[in-house]
Amino acid sequence: MVKKIRAIIVDDEPLARKGLRIRLEQFEHVDVIAEAAGGREAVALVREHAPDLVFLDIQMPGMNGFDVLKQLRDETQVMPAVVFVTAYDHYAIQAFEVRALDYLLKPVDEERLQEALSRIALDLSENQNQNYHDRLVELVSEITGEDVEDILRQLAEGKNPKFDQYPEHIAIKDSGEITRVAINSIEWIDAAGDYMCIHAGNQTHILRKTMKELEQELNPRLFQRIHRSAIVNLGQVEKLCSRQNGEYHLVLQNGQELKVSRSYKDRIKQLILGLA
Repeated sequence: MVKKIRAIIVDDEPLARKGLRIRLEQFEHVDVIAEAAGGREAVALVREHAPDLVFLDIQMPGMNGFDVLKQLRDETQVMPAVVFVTAYDHYAIQAFEVRALDYLLKPVDEERLQEALSRIALDLSENQNQNYHDRLVELVSEITGEDVEDILRQLAEGKNPKFDQYPEHIAIKDSGEITRVAINSIEWIDAAGDYMCIHAGNQTHILRKTMKELEQELNPRLFQRIHRSAIVNLGQVEKLCSRQNGEYHLVLQNGQELKVSRSYKDRIKQLILGLA
């Protein structure tokens, strides 16, 4: 007989919890033993039931997903396996993928759910469910860019590692209409006076906002200033070229060339080498 995986669902959205529970009902080896609508309730349920698996939402009011994990580390001897349920951008998802933990995107896809459960079942059957805390620390380090030792020190001091959240879309108003532009579709941005020209695919959107204001809304792991009046999506960069006059240019995947100013040259070179 296959040992059942005892699971808890944690999400502040009732419909999200219901949807995930319905999808889990098709898996006979999974037993949803409890649900939590918030972080504090989740900690109490894990302490009470000692589940094998927790489906944990990250964005929750009060205690977010990482707050829950810190609390569990402080109060439990054995960490349960954790599957994050998230809507974060693909850079965060890449961080999840290189770890032994797993993630699910909302709305939960049944095929993706089955894949995640297969991984967890294998881990549990081979007694590999050891010290998930170390993996979680590495995950936070991957996403935030903070050093692992710094994160451990912050946790020991009762502090929470920084986990900045950035929007997945930007709203652009024009002639009485509001257009939602996916952040990841933006190739580069340049300034035109008091306006920002946002280039995404074969479209250019005009946004009335300063370069500094817009830069603060964009994930610095994905977007970097290359000039006083230009920001580029690093994921769209094809290559970095040097000219005989000492100038540097970025060539994007669409063939667009963008000049890199001297003050940003070294920073951009380091980032491009890091992506290689």
